[in-house]
Amino acid sequence: MAGVLSGLKALGLEKLEDSDIFAEEASEKAVDGGKKVVKEVCESDLIYDKEMKCPVCDRRFVTKIMKSSRAKLIGTDDDLRPRYEGIDSQKYEVILCENCGYAALGKNFTTILSSQAKLIKENICATVKLTKYNEPIYSFEQADERYKLALACAFVKKAKSSEKALICLKAAWLYRSKREELEAAGANKKEIDRLAENEKVYLENAYKGFTAARLKENLPIAGMDSNTLDYLLASLAFRIGDYAISSKMVGTILTSSSNERIKNRARDLKDKLLAQKEATK
Repeated sequence: MAGVLSGLKALGLEKLEDSDIFAEEASEKAVDGGKKVVKEVCESDLIYDKEMKCPVCDRRFVTKIMKSSRAKLIGTDDDLRPRYEGIDSQKYEVILCENCGYAALGKNFTTILSSQAKLIKENICATVKLTKYNEPIYSFEQADERYKLALACAFVKKAKSSEKALICLKAAWLYRSKREELEAAGANKKEIDRLAENEKVYLENAYKGFTAARLKENLPIAGMDSNTLDYLLASLAFRIGDYAISSKMVGTILTSSSNERIKNRARDLKDKLLAQKEATK
């Protein structure tokens, strides 16, 4: 099974491929002739170019950002993945300096220590070979590459477990979105299975990282309080097939949490656990 850093060889970072990263707006309506015409949501209308300064190389670059005020949230998966109309938000979560190769999730991009920047320069910038893209929107392949670079940078700079786990979680969501797209189009099953397998690998690493963070990091963790994080861990355990752990955590949430929103999610997850149990009888 390929690791989450596989594919870095093409980017000049083959020495990192086998590393264990946890070792240490709504549809718009127009009026035309008295008739309402639904305008299809276009991804390019939901993003914008933002100029930023890289904290590693100090050079300026432009990255694409989703317009959160215009994108319409249409649902949330059981593992908290947000789904928007007309756009996969995960494609725009990673910021990449195209001058030096430093990449991180937007929330972590500028919060880097000088000692970490030095590690990035020595282990990423010195050898990275970036692919040139000129499309008006980020493709799945481009976004996937950005996540790999973000994970490589997080590993190299010795980021917290929670930061690496969040990258893995969002990367898993990226693969899920692409898988769902291909399933809807009736694409080749082999490719769909490959995407599903990669999604599971990232989910497993997200679970591993958040579990470690829960034990050694202070709350909030990745912006989550204890109830939300425990629910996420229960959901991830379910998705990777660790039903006993998932069931145990759901039970704890239902008996101890005072957060009704999380308890409702836990009840839904409990129903899925019961259905899975019945299906295996």
